[in-house]
Amino acid sequence: MTTESLAKDISPTTLAPKPRGGVAQSVHDSLVIARRCLIRMTRIPEIVIFGLIQPVMFVLLFAYVFGGSINVDGSTDPKAFREFLMAGIFAQTVTFATASSSAGIAEDMTKGLVDRFRSLPMARGAVLTGRTIADSVQTAFTLLVLVVVALLVGWRVHEGLPKAVGALALMLLLGYAFSWIGALIGLMVRTPEAATSAGIIWLFPLTFVSNAFVPTAGMPTWLQHVADWNPFSATVQAGRVLFGNPGVSQSDAWPMEHPVWASLLWSILIIAVFRTLAVRKYRSATA
Repeated sequence: MTTESLAKDISPTTLAPKPRGGVAQSVHDSLVIARRCLIRMTRIPEIVIFGLIQPVMFVLLFAYVFGGSINVDGSTDPKAFREFLMAGIFAQTVTFATASSSAGIAEDMTKGLVDRFRSLPMARGAVLTGRTIADSVQTAFTLLVLVVVALLVGWRVHEGLPKAVGALALMLLLGYAFSWIGALIGLMVRTPEAATSAGIIWLFPLTFVSNAFVPTAGMPTWLQHVADWNPFSATVQAGRVLFGNPGVSQSDAWPMEHPVWASLLWSILIIAVFRTLAVRKYRSATA
């Protein structure tokens, strides 16, 4: 065999891996990216540790500083407030993880890692999907630790384990949905620092104009309507119903009367809309 013929046999076209195409390739590529992100998290444990500190501090501060000062179902018993509080803290924890999605994607964009991925025969949306999956795994670990802390401060489940698991699954689904909002923000800003700020600032009004920390009955009428139709409120309400905790809203708004369905529908809608926008932005940003 001549050198020329050998060169033809090992041409770049021959060496390049052939994409499988379709859903199979997209799933495979997304899992590869997710694995890469999870390995990075294990090598930088500070990411996980500092991700745990904030929600644990929220639990302790709200439980012991505000416990007994807020009326829950006609009672100021600190135990009642702690049980009322935990669904809101769980939901806040999974949504605040959005900021890490924003910062991580912005960092990958600025370091040129995306250009390296573009040179490979991989699905375009896999980079974003893999990142959001990895963030969801980290959030699930954080939520598990938070459940243990909540049990230590007096929180209890009264509707059985299957319903409690269902409530936590709804919260993780909402967190995954919000991570796509974070992905879009990470693609729109120029630096990881800006992504961190932009990724978290909108979460404060979303989480506090809700039923997470205080009953909405004490809010002005117009603000109560906003809180009742807040996707975050629907998930918190679903959590309290499935956990059997006090403070379930008596509002006649549809999301408050059917919180499990409302939470599912909100999460699916957010994923459908913001995944489409994020993938489209990713393609245009790397074209």
